[in-house]
Amino acid sequence: MAPANCTQTAEFILAGLTDRQELKMPLFVVFLCVYLLTVGGNLGLILVIRTDARLHTPMYFFLSNLAFVDFCYTSVITPKMLGSFLYKHNVVSFNACAVQLGCFLTFMVSECLLLASMAYDRYVAICSPLLYTVRMSPGLCIQLVAAPYGYSFLVALFHTTLTFRLCYCQANVINHFYCDDMPLLRLTCSDTRSKQLWVLTCAGITFVSSVLIVLVSYVFIGSAILRMRSAEGRRKAFSTCGSHVVAVTIFHRTLIFMYLQPSSSHSLDTDKMASVFYTVIIPMLNPLIYSLRNKDVKDAARKAVLGRRQAAVFVKRRQ
Repeated sequence: MAPANCTQTAEFILAGLTDRQELKMPLFVVFLCVYLLTVGGNLGLILVIRTDARLHTPMYFFLSNLAFVDFCYTSVITPKMLGSFLYKHNVVSFNACAVQLGCFLTFMVSECLLLASMAYDRYVAICSPLLYTVRMSPGLCIQLVAAPYGYSFLVALFHTTLTFRLCYCQANVINHFYCDDMPLLRLTCSDTRSKQLWVLTCAGITFVSSVLIVLVSYVFIGSAILRMRSAEGRRKAFSTCGSHVVAVTIFHRTLIFMYLQPSSSHSLDTDKMASVFYTVIIPMLNPLIYSLRNKDVKDAARKAVLGRRQAAVFVKRRQ
């Protein structure tokens, strides 16, 4: 994909999170545990939602898709990061680097827009409860999920193509633990002004539009909650929206810090820490945020666990 007159590098070396040998094994154990918790939490949440008929509602449909995106999101990044703790040179081929960047961008943008879809769902549920099932029809729910997936794939394809059409003819060590745009642009011999402008433009349009949808939704939600006469109704509404507000705030603040600033103000070491937060920590936190404060999810999970135990006891008795 590089220009014909460019001698392109065949592979990259990921520098990883740290070059201090004494920290690598402890960090490997920590991030392996975090990854296993993330996989178990997100896949477990999807399983609970799919198997309990009481959770077959629009809100949990969006939540299961968010869990799926979080699982894919962290699985694109974390295994390669774990490799950087074990191997002296964590090598990734040119094409594999492009695939990782494309998948990472796809799931990052998908999560950003899914959070906006979830905000709209909460707006309809609280501001128009009697029309909720009519307005949030299965067809509309599918559209509100399919549109983020489709848009994010096109954005990722566009940016990945732009990035890997550049010429990488000198250093091939990426000062990061995965293939990301900003560290890659530090290695190219090509003019990156056009690429940086596209990054700021697409990131601005995507993140700002998502934030605006969330803010407008919650302005109407807040107004509706304040008009409620029942204290119990207000408490339930705040409880329903609280988890989503926490998740949105954490995710968007991190991404705005990462992508909506000029590259000259980027410190790659600072970016690494921020990247750990939104590629590893946030996908682990989301299942906890949405389940620990959600009585329906906790009841469904308890029912699933007890059901399996009862089934196991029944099988033993039959034997």
